[in-house]
Amino acid sequence: MEVNKTPVLTVFDVKQRLEVPLFQRQYVWNEEQQWTPLWEDIERKFCEVLEGRTNAPHHFLGAMVLDQKQTPTGHVVVRQVIDGQQRLTTLQIFLAAFRDFCRSQGCQPLAAECEKFILNTGMMANPEVDKFKVWPTQLDRPQFIDVTTAGSRAEILKRHPLKKKPYARKPDPRPRMIEAYLFFFAQLEAFFLGEEGQELTAASIPLATRTDECFQALRNALMVVVIDLQKDDDPQVIFETLNARGEPLLPADLLRNYIFFRAAREKLVIEVVYQKYWSGFDEEFWRQEVSQGRLYRPRSDLFMQHFLSSRQGRDVPIKHLYVEYKHWLEATKPFAGVEAELQTLSRQRDDFRRIIAPAKDDLLFGLSTFLDTFDVRTTYPLLLAMLDAKTDDDELLAVCSLLESYVLRRAVCDLTTKNYNRVFLSLSRNLRENGFTAANLKSALLALSGDSALWPNDAVFRDAWLREPLYTCLNNARLVYILTRLNQTFLTSKIEMIAFEKQPTVEHLLPRSWRPNWPLQDGSKGMELSDMLAAPPSDARAQATRRRDEVLQTIGNLTIITMELNSAQSNSAWSTKRFQLGIHSILPINQSAMQIETWNETAIQQRGEALFARALTIWPR
Repeated sequence: MEVNKTPVLTVFDVKQRLEVPLFQRQYVWNEEQQWTPLWEDIERKFCEVLEGRTNAPHHFLGAMVLDQKQTPTGHVVVRQVIDGQQRLTTLQIFLAAFRDFCRSQGCQPLAAECEKFILNTGMMANPEVDKFKVWPTQLDRPQFIDVTTAGSRAEILKRHPLKKKPYARKPDPRPRMIEAYLFFFAQLEAFFLGEEGQELTAASIPLATRTDECFQALRNALMVVVIDLQKDDDPQVIFETLNARGEPLLPADLLRNYIFFRAAREKLVIEVVYQKYWSGFDEEFWRQEVSQGRLYRPRSDLFMQHFLSSRQGRDVPIKHLYVEYKHWLEATKPFAGVEAELQTLSRQRDDFRRIIAPAKDDLLFGLSTFLDTFDVRTTYPLLLAMLDAKTDDDELLAVCSLLESYVLRRAVCDLTTKNYNRVFLSLSRNLRENGFTAANLKSALLALSGDSALWPNDAVFRDAWLREPLYTCLNNARLVYILTRLNQTFLTSKIEMIAFEKQPTVEHLLPRSWRPNWPLQDGSKGMELSDMLAAPPSDARAQATRRRDEVLQTIGNLTIITMELNSAQSNSAWSTKRFQLGIHSILPINQSAMQIETWNETAIQQRGEALFARALTIWPR
């Protein structure tokens, strides 16, 4: 066999047809596991070229195995794809989306250039087939032809409209290649044109220039290894070998080898520096896998990822960690030597452990619990930088309060978290320039704008607090956290502290199934949904029913109780629930609700207002 490392577009630059054998599986890649990671790789290279980081390392997309196939004279050369067909097909779909995006923005020359890597041109014996650079399995061909030849997203949507069966909740999914095309087109639009409130990368550069520079990144920075089989090679044996399941080395393992190889070259006593600085990484704690986005990763890898992101002020995908760390070290020379490097890693490793698993008496415990509950770990590089700057306890507590207020207010307002990595890395860069103080962090947070980054003010926060159906926006754990913090505001020095042996659950004071035991304020029974839909808009009973359903899931109607009490109360009338709360609940947040004799929409609104006043003291802006 012949093995060659080559830019990915070079594979498509030759006049040939890469044919997927009929016995191979259909196209199976999906958004979560493959399209999104691939787009993140491409987007990263786009950002690097637009930011002028031309010395960034190449990115390796994987390997593909090709076998020569006998081709009649006059036909386009055909090579069978033994391994890598999903990757090759997806890259063709991406190129089609990139081409059509360029067309939609008037970048016709670049669109024509893209097409050269999708379709063969010139003399062909069988042009209906030979014109395709990649030729998938038979069942996939109709959708692949549409993706590569339709020429626009509008035409794709016309050929593949959403179809919904009667009584079905969701439309039937489009063919998978069509969904892939629409996914990549949407990502390209967001990247080049920007979403509302999103900082647009290199926005001052004309769009035609930006798309052209990014296309050059596709040509030069994204690499594949092409394995060309010879006549005597057995394709099946090679396929099985490449797809064997061994135990892969972790990025932290690769980095350890790299660091200690250099330590030996510097004549350090390996056993001594290993025991002093690195042995802590061999504890089981660091090899334990925890969730990171879509995947589970060992804590050692997560630490190295967040450490490097903290130092560079930019996102570092974990799968590129070894290459990125090595490149950063060689390009910037941030340490005087390997021992200084190991000292820093050891110190920040302890900082990271303090962030993700603090002792209960640690001042980071509250923030760590909050971040874990709200599944926001993109703050870790910022916190690592704060701890490395030797921020004193008072400043650190103030920083914790600011970060919690920022994240919680956005969660209550149901604002996106998808740009948090960029937001917190930009804050890290800001503080490295201006100083790691709570005042500087607050100023930076207040300067953020747009739905993807802003820190909601009191008016916006209040509106969401009182009107949003928080029970459906936030999960049980997050609502329990909010209500527990609110409950703590009722405590005084005369009230005993309460610790839950079991996690409490969220309870609706006005139950979700309220119609049997909870008449409307005029004494009538609430209407069922079908009757409301049939009633005229002016129907007073329908309006009252809608109003009650609207306030049902708001914070003013929610509290926390034990699971057993929740089950016992069920859908009881207020007189029964109030009596049960008085007997079984000693939480001050419930004791205050029990003082209200009639529980209705007015009471819910008033309680929401009262709880909001307390929320402002916990999560101020």
